[in-house]
Amino acid sequence: MIDQLINLVKERASEAIIKNPVIPNEQNDNVIKETSNSIVGSLKNMVSNGQIDDVLKMFSGKQNAASSPVTNKISGNVINDLQEKFGLDQGAAKGIANQLVPDVMSDLVKKTNDPDDKSFDIQGIFNSLSGGSTSGFNLQGLLNKFKGASLDKDGDGDTDLKDLMKVVTDFGAKSKGGILDKVKNIFN
Repeated sequence: MIDQLINLVKERASEAIIKNPVIPNEQNDNVIKETSNSIVGSLKNMVSNGQIDDVLKMFSGKQNAASSPVTNKISGNVINDLQEKFGLDQGAAKGIANQLVPDVMSDLVKKTNDPDDKSFDIQGIFNSLSGGSTSGFNLQGLLNKFKGASLDKDGDGDTDLKDLMKVVTDFGAKSKGGILDKVKNIFN
């Protein structure tokens, strides 16, 4: 997944990185790679810290990926990483992240949901984020459940891990073999 994401960042990097006078030309590839790594690292951290529902909501297309809370958090992490690794001041790092991350995340979600585009799929993304722990689990089916209904399954007015577990329980009720346990332990 990281190679495809690097390519996606490269496609969007013209103004934000390549033509940016703050980034020396010999550093363009490194900044692109770091931005990609920061995006993947941010997604991994969110999923492993119990924010899988936010990530799935973004990938479901039920919200604008460019302005989603997930994208905002990723942008903040990209800013910090660019400052730390390349010595950019906050304004320069923020400019790069604000130009690049919303477009990359929108493209990622669009490509993931396009059945004719095989460059990204939800299963591959989550397998990469979980180190392979989600292989054998039908994440596309679970995502389709999210697309077709309200995400607030427990009726408490918000969407959180309890709602995800309700969807997973309902989704896996017909299957034997611990689907709920598998989801609970995916990112541990």
